[in-house]
Amino acid sequence: MSVASREWQLIARPVGEPKDSDFRLVSTEVADPGPGEVLVRNTWLSVDPYMRGRMDDVPSYIPPFQLNEAMTGGAVGVVVAAGDGAAVPVGTTVQHFEGWREYALLDGTKVQPLDVTLAPPQAYLGVLGVTGLTAYVGLTEIAPVKEGEVVFISGAAGAVGSVAGQIAKKLGAAKVIGSAGGPEKARRLKEDFGFDAAIDYREGQLRAQLKQAAPEGIDVYFDNVGGDHLDAALTRMNLFGRIALCGAISAYNEKERPSGPAHLSNAIGKSLTLRGFTIGHHMKTFPEYIGKAAGWLADGSLRADETVVDGIENGLNAWFGLMSGANTGKMLVRLPEA
Repeated sequence: MSVASREWQLIARPVGEPKDSDFRLVSTEVADPGPGEVLVRNTWLSVDPYMRGRMDDVPSYIPPFQLNEAMTGGAVGVVVAAGDGAAVPVGTTVQHFEGWREYALLDGTKVQPLDVTLAPPQAYLGVLGVTGLTAYVGLTEIAPVKEGEVVFISGAAGAVGSVAGQIAKKLGAAKVIGSAGGPEKARRLKEDFGFDAAIDYREGQLRAQLKQAAPEGIDVYFDNVGGDHLDAALTRMNLFGRIALCGAISAYNEKERPSGPAHLSNAIGKSLTLRGFTIGHHMKTFPEYIGKAAGWLADGSLRADETVVDGIENGLNAWFGLMSGANTGKMLVRLPEA
């Protein structure tokens, strides 16, 4: 007996900005689990900027999406059927990487049971998942924050940035500055996430705004945006400053590779460290981070916001919204039970 499911597929490689016609929502049948397999009804799907890179057929740190096949990504769900010898029983809430579909048939060893007493299941796609870990690693290993320093974070209202700002304060930063798009997001950076100063980059004059927010200069920059934000940060970095290169969403839809930042030579005169990273190389830090983050969530000192879109049919719109800045915190798709 099989179960009806819907899944998103990439059917054409986007040129520049992706469009609706590059994708399709397909109805399919998912078979019952065989020996050692589990059938998972997905309940939450992670929506992430890195998916744009996977739409191109180029070598990267994660394989590209295959055309006319189900897209993949982070997901949380519930085991609804299990084959003989499966390691995970029916009813278990699990995390896996076969998202962008309603049901997933998986090897039972490829799912991770979740402790839902620590936090709601979807938190493991955000603040208790690689999103939160990325923020933590960026500020403890890649560009370590020292007591009393000034930290600047771009994309600060997003999933990684909003957590990074709070972690920077926990690490002893004297001032944390965030950049976000629009006055409402800028307001929330200060009032909801504890940033000391907020820049609305849509107002323009980014370099001037950053100079006003950080007259003493910047010691650590956590870069989620690249482009003009990276260049502006380079003009304000202090001697021996550190830059964590996490993302460059400003260039993800460019048809041609953009030129480098105009003020990159400042890295020489100021002895700066610019270090890129992907979280897959730092998974050993997960236990350390979870131990701290779970406690911060429990005592209310770490806030994790979510922007939730309901229904697999709206999954693509959720991703388009993410790429245009429609979210605050983690963007998620919730799949209600049929």
